[in-house]
Amino acid sequence: MKLHELSAVELSEKIKNSDITSEEVTKIFLDRINSIDEKTGAFVSVNSEKALKEAREYGEKENSSPLHGVPIAIKDNILSIGDLTTSASKILDNYIGIYDSTVVKKIKESCMPILGKTNMDEFAMGSSNENSGIKPVSNVWDTDRVPGGSSGGSATAVAAGEAPVALGTDTGGSVRQPAALSGVVGIKPTYGRVSRYGLMAFGSSLDQIGVFSKTVRDAAETLKIIAGYDEMDSTSADVPVDNYTEYLNGDIKGLKIGIPKEYFAESLDSEIKKVIDNSINMLKEQGAEIREISLPHTKYAVPTYYIIACAEAASNLARYDGVRYGYRGDNSSIEDMYVKSRTQGLGKEVKRRIMLGNYVLSSGFYDAYYKKASQVRRLIKNDFDKALEEVDVILTPTSPVLPFKKGEKMEDPVQMYLADIYTVSINLAGLPGISVPAGFVDGLPVGLQIIGKFFDEATLFRVSDKFEKIRGKITYPEL
Repeated sequence: MKLHELSAVELSEKIKNSDITSEEVTKIFLDRINSIDEKTGAFVSVNSEKALKEAREYGEKENSSPLHGVPIAIKDNILSIGDLTTSASKILDNYIGIYDSTVVKKIKESCMPILGKTNMDEFAMGSSNENSGIKPVSNVWDTDRVPGGSSGGSATAVAAGEAPVALGTDTGGSVRQPAALSGVVGIKPTYGRVSRYGLMAFGSSLDQIGVFSKTVRDAAETLKIIAGYDEMDSTSADVPVDNYTEYLNGDIKGLKIGIPKEYFAESLDSEIKKVIDNSINMLKEQGAEIREISLPHTKYAVPTYYIIACAEAASNLARYDGVRYGYRGDNSSIEDMYVKSRTQGLGKEVKRRIMLGNYVLSSGFYDAYYKKASQVRRLIKNDFDKALEEVDVILTPTSPVLPFKKGEKMEDPVQMYLADIYTVSINLAGLPGISVPAGFVDGLPVGLQIIGKFFDEATLFRVSDKFEKIRGKITYPEL
């Protein structure tokens, strides 16, 4: 097996046993990026010299981190000092981070070299990674298809062997959906589990930093590194972090798994349903107890999400005006500068969501849209609260569709938004969710989503690890 095909934990063991150095491992991944990224488009910037320097320094340090010396990729909306960080937007095309985000600080403390920043939908707004202001990203299973979004670069980097693990962000499914479409593991922790300090905000009540990996164990080890309370983030939760790997290789006999009937409606592709049904039977054979449940407000999740997310985006993105940093348009007058900086610097999808957000927040429409959406959000959360009193986890498909062809949904934003139908409600409720590869349809990956109780990522890892072992190993395309 080639070194870029090994899991992060396997690489870490080789480094600890002195079979290979962190610098050598980092160089292998940098060479891999250099050789295939033209095909994948996974990275928007690569810090080769800096990554190798970090690897040399970390190789000389004693560190108890389970991933000591293993390189990692970071999504382009997470700040790191001295590195280009653009959110894949023209308006920030020359922005250099002036401080480390909390997750980057923890990554560095764990002696993990940072390979570079991964591609994404501009400001994390999109479900296909076609909205990147830099370049599109390709799906490794079929390069004519999308990898999912908005964290498509991180998903592709892991699937293509350009990085052993990667960080992404999930506002409405932007870790889980590209993980499903790219055939990798992707976890969105409970809201507040991971600090958002240093993350370029999209929807502040929805955003959460998550992890991509090829194995559940790698995801568990990486989440343990970045999780925890941070006084720099007012939404960070002061809740103890479990040692997630203790829950791997566990028995799931008697575990109650809820199957929401609303998630298996007509909108679900019939072939995807077969894969998910087979996955449910596999878990049942391991002793899990399967129960049908109801999440009655599911049909309102997508419109509720897009009202709240767009409103928060309109507020958060008001700072990108050409005054303090980033792209500046013609400044013959102050008004021209504001208008032209945002018109020329922001992409079509970002402008669409800003306009929607400003509309639902405007006088005369606030009560009808934003206030009403906030009330429905509470009903959606109540559905999950009630269901999770009866079951330990909830199991659903991650995406209702297979990876689609590039350009197929770009002219129909409603159809693009509906691709998030199984993921957005988890962000609205603030719950943790993980997507693990479940199987394939016509050579394209299908993701299984497992949703847990607040701050109970441990049970998600327990179920996911068991499923991963009975599902068997996945062989990724060589490209």
